Amino acid sequence: MGEEKTKIDEIREWIVEHKLRTVGALWLSGIVGSLAYNWSQPNMKTSVRIIHARLHAQALTLAALAGAGIVEYYDHKTGAKAERVAKFLELNEHPHK
Repeated sequence: MGEEKTKIDEIREWIVEHKLRTVGALWLSGIVGSLAYNWSQPNMKTSVRIIHARLHAQALTLAALAGAGIVEYYDHKTGAKAERVAKFLELNEHPHK
């Protein structure tokens, strides 16, 4: 019997496999969310709204990159990354067939 993966485990695995996509998606959602919030604030210039949105998204991106670094460090320490690389290399043993 195989282990049943929960939805959280599946999401975690996807995030580990696609770190840069996750960071990019967080950046985009940070920009959009911050622009939406700043547009609801009266008496603010458009240029200030855009600058605030960029700063909020930049902070969120730095936090996401730090999180990705922690995950990478944890994977390296536990050997999980080596297992993923070995599995990938087994799949691509003969790519020219």
